[in-house]
Amino acid sequence: MDGSVARFSNRVGDYVRHRPRYPAALVDALRADYGLRPTWQLADVGAGTGLLTQLLLTAGCAVYAVEPNQEMRRAAEYALGGHPGFHSVAGTAEATTLAHQSIDLITAGQAFHWFDVEGARREFQRILRPQGLVALVWNRRHSHGTPFLEGYEALLREFGIDYLQVDHTHTVDERRFAQFFGQGGYRVLSFPNRQLLDFEGVRGRLVSTSYMPAPDHPRFGAMLAGLRDLFDRCADAGRVTMVYDTEIYIGSPG
Repeated sequence: MDGSVARFSNRVGDYVRHRPRYPAALVDALRADYGLRPTWQLADVGAGTGLLTQLLLTAGCAVYAVEPNQEMRRAAEYALGGHPGFHSVAGTAEATTLAHQSIDLITAGQAFHWFDVEGARREFQRILRPQGLVALVWNRRHSHGTPFLEGYEALLREFGIDYLQVDHTHTVDERRFAQFFGQGGYRVLSFPNRQLLDFEGVRGRLVSTSYMPAPDHPRFGAMLAGLRDLFDRCADAGRVTMVYDTEIYIGSPG
């Protein structure tokens, strides 16, 4: 298994429980601005445990959740397997296994930064119907604005194993978007999103992240001690707030 594919295998439980969901406004905008309707066929590529897939299913569409990591794919199947529109697919962004010109909309939630841009662009062009769209989605975490947000960012920088090398905020830029979308360009939509977390929630959020030490790492204990101190200093009524912008980059791959 490719190293990037395997990164989350030992973090699936925390990923399912503690990663932020996506706001319903995302689907509302796809309906209002792009004509999304239940007859569309969707591919959620790099679907992981199905967090974005779950929201897309509320639109009444058939959703093909394409995911190479077996553990994450099984988590999605466990959560969503009873839904008639859900289809689990073992595949990658560069080789989805989906039929030629079979898809109206491709989404990728927290995943595009793991793709080979050229390979994914060619594959998406192959499976999209004429006028088909791609929506690249991230929950972009705020790193400033409150003592908790700033302290959490400092914790990531202190203990992260390869944080600056793999986090999408440091690896995806306008050049990469331009390479993927080409001359047709893309539109950016943004929606507010947040999590209200107790200590177990913020702990799970932290350890669900692939670039942070796992429990068998020698710095894991020190990392949790730092998180505990940050939480105790910043919590209000036993909760802290993680703030995000849910950002969508949408267009046709050129």
